[in-house]
Amino acid sequence: MEKRKSYFCPMQKKKHFFFEKLQVIDAGAKGKSVAKAPDGRIIFLPNAIPGDIVDIKTHKKRRAYFEGVATHFHHYSDKRTEPVCEHFGVCGGCKWQHMGYEHQLYYKQKEVENNLRRIGNLELPVISPIIGSEDHYHYRNKMEFSFSDSRWLSEEEILSKKEIKNRNALGFHIPGMWDKILDIKKCHLQAEPSNAIRLAIKAFAEAEGMSFFNPKTQEGLLRSLLLRIASTGEIMVVLQFYEDNETHRDLLLNHIQQLFPEITSLQYIINQKANDTIYDQEVVCVSGRDHIFEEMEGLRFRITAKSFYQTNSRQAHELYKVARDFSGLTGKELVYDLYSGTGTIALFLAKGAKRVIGMESVPEAVADAKENAKINRLNNVEFAVGDMKTVFNEAFITDKGRPDVVITDPPRDGMHKKVVEQLLKVAPEKIVYVSCNSATQARDLGMLDKKYQVGKVQPVDMFPQTHHVENVVLLQKR
Repeated sequence: MEKRKSYFCPMQKKKHFFFEKLQVIDAGAKGKSVAKAPDGRIIFLPNAIPGDIVDIKTHKKRRAYFEGVATHFHHYSDKRTEPVCEHFGVCGGCKWQHMGYEHQLYYKQKEVENNLRRIGNLELPVISPIIGSEDHYHYRNKMEFSFSDSRWLSEEEILSKKEIKNRNALGFHIPGMWDKILDIKKCHLQAEPSNAIRLAIKAFAEAEGMSFFNPKTQEGLLRSLLLRIASTGEIMVVLQFYEDNETHRDLLLNHIQQLFPEITSLQYIINQKANDTIYDQEVVCVSGRDHIFEEMEGLRFRITAKSFYQTNSRQAHELYKVARDFSGLTGKELVYDLYSGTGTIALFLAKGAKRVIGMESVPEAVADAKENAKINRLNNVEFAVGDMKTVFNEAFITDKGRPDVVITDPPRDGMHKKVVEQLLKVAPEKIVYVSCNSATQARDLGMLDKKYQVGKVQPVDMFPQTHHVENVVLLQKR
């Protein structure tokens, strides 16, 4: 192999380093792969995988690392596989689609272990092998698409200098570009009729001259599309409009209803805010129910347009089974479920516990949780609403009782320091920590280490073709 070289590009204002024939040695955070510069500094790459031998051009330099891109491949890794999606490399949604699934699982497990050891500085048991997903594609029950009248143009389109009259798009945001939407021809993450519904809506809207949203000028009729397809087969379609044009709105909604009579819930929103979040918006049901149902071990979960539910239904079942197993319930325990969302974990554990109390900051989620408890006739579950760092206090514990087991499933940022401090005061016999971010999980576990030791660790892959991984940890009191 030739000697590695680096040099400056004198024509650029910013300094760019060039490295030749470097081997990609690892997969790092946020789906980026890792090579090493001759001086030992790490180089993060978005478009290579471990085992590739590449030339690299850097575009960002920091004290301890570079960020760059592979510009030429001298050798392709044997870990590679052919991406199935025509949008791979541009969309940004499935960054590991070019890596064999068995290798994806290896690097996800490695990331979990590295974070727990390096960030948490924890003494660990043998980590159980990651639970892979049977479905490598078509596993998402929820997808959100954006309309735009100024779609992202490929480099080829720009260089051609041809006039492009139709710039409409219905798809995903280009990573790092809030105002550019990639028009999606076919997405492999959600089962049909997802693509059929999306394409039919776009085609009809264009044929009828309906305007697509422009995020810069805040103009246009069509803003976003939400599709939910449950494991039960029920389908929810929610169209978000910016302009309140009743004629065009009814025309499109009637067309969808006639073309796809299998839709369980057809709804719409008129949102004229600067952002397209729907949680503070009125949702209008046009036909069918205002909800669909998911099922798991005989439990039924009512899902509305605003509900949070794990987006991989089959793997959610595997995740909850791990949480139940780690809890080791005998029927005598009082269980607290922190960050309980719509109550899925709480309800899943209820049959094995004496009582389960969920806590959640989003009022709509708590309303869903209470409704789901009624639907499933579970009388030993209750839910409280409030900011976790304030609602989970001594007065609450005095009123409800001291828990034997605590389940915590916080957002990506992990638990607030005050919540961790309160857990140490309450000192339940077991804590089961479910996390979508093993880095913040490791930080929190490090703070809990004074009273708790890690008993079990179980990674679960919820999102094939991406770098994301869930992790469940059992903490036992020392």
